[in-house]
Amino acid sequence: MIAFEGIFLIYLLSSIFFILAVRGLASPASAERGNHLGITGMAVCVLVTLLVVPSRNDVGIFLALIAAAISGITIANKIKMTALPQMIALLNAAGALSSLLVGVVQILRHQAHAFDTSVGMIIGAVAFSGSCVAFFKLSGLYTFQRLKFANLINALILGVIAFYWTRFSIDGTMQTAYMMIALSLVFGATITLPVGGADMPIMISVLNAASGFAAAGIGFSLSNIVLIITGAIVGASGTILAFVMTKAMNKNFFQILFQHKNVEQKQALNEKTAHTASVQDAAFLMQNASKVIIVPGFGMASAGAQYALKNMTDVLEDKYGVEVKFAIHPVAGRMPGHMNVLLAEAKVDYEKVYGLEDINPDFVSADVAYVIGANDITNPAAKTDTSSPLYGMPVLDVVKAKTVIFVKRSLAAGYSGADNPLFFADNTLMLYGDAKKITEEITADL
Repeated sequence: MIAFEGIFLIYLLSSIFFILAVRGLASPASAERGNHLGITGMAVCVLVTLLVVPSRNDVGIFLALIAAAISGITIANKIKMTALPQMIALLNAAGALSSLLVGVVQILRHQAHAFDTSVGMIIGAVAFSGSCVAFFKLSGLYTFQRLKFANLINALILGVIAFYWTRFSIDGTMQTAYMMIALSLVFGATITLPVGGADMPIMISVLNAASGFAAAGIGFSLSNIVLIITGAIVGASGTILAFVMTKAMNKNFFQILFQHKNVEQKQALNEKTAHTASVQDAAFLMQNASKVIIVPGFGMASAGAQYALKNMTDVLEDKYGVEVKFAIHPVAGRMPGHMNVLLAEAKVDYEKVYGLEDINPDFVSADVAYVIGANDITNPAAKTDTSSPLYGMPVLDVVKAKTVIFVKRSLAAGYSGADNPLFFADNTLMLYGDAKKITEEITADL
């Protein structure tokens, strides 16, 4: 057995690995190193825990660890980049569930304090059910739907949770604990269900932060320093990221969680006619341009077009001397940093990738804006239409480019459900079809 002081120091070392891992993930250049540091920290935690925790079923524990490792490796190798947001939500749910179950076991064994354990269990239950709902919504298994009296229902549930939490903090009975957990699971689902598609990246960050704080709460009940530190890191980073994105969308948490708008399709807009173009038209416009700004959205992810974009960029720069930049909206795709991950995978030079505030002034001098499925984040109605669910959200000013080439399978609305008048602008040309195939054809023509 390792002495208590030794355990403390090893867990502290693991926590340092996790802190350095997060620091490494701040840049594509050091992301791989950061990932390895995180793996090392987790491996040390698991090994030390196996050595110091007295067990009555070592074989069962090792079999569970092997099964989990095989499952994780298999999923990581087979998961498509387009399904990564759903996978993040599912893994977040698993982390939250683990905190919840550890809290339940500790209470059953009478080895935990009612107050800090109950906080971890409540937050863990909310994060678990909320992340499961986010998984279903991101997978397209559940679409946006306005719940009647959603705010009233959530307020009532929250009030009853507070009542049972107070009772549990006093009497500590399992019957009270189970009622508190059940209501927290319901609350996590009902608070996530009405969140619109455009706000889901922020909701994922909030749920991620919640799972971190749940782990920290359980860490206090176990007097486990590594759970406290890493839980706080995850909770703080998720919270900061959510605040950054809400600022980028000119919203706040109250609007996202409680002000849900019904989306009504505008028939007058659907009756308009969009200008179409051919692959040859797009290639001609690009090769004669001085500046091209590429705007990737979920269309790039779903088609796996990031490598084709990299090849097209190389041809434009090397053969025609065109200046090419990439414009990334803070909530592009289905999760924070979704587009950055895909572009880094294709080895796109990070110096060519710009955020919304940095790139927006460049659109007015751009000859071509090449947009791939980035529907909501380029929607000019966000600035003018008060009835739009996107109203008030800063968008990429692609409409200011001399020519906008929009690659999309159809004129269907974006993830938020809002129609995009940019499709029908005089300077917009629509290219219908698979983004990867179209981009490859443009590159071949170039």
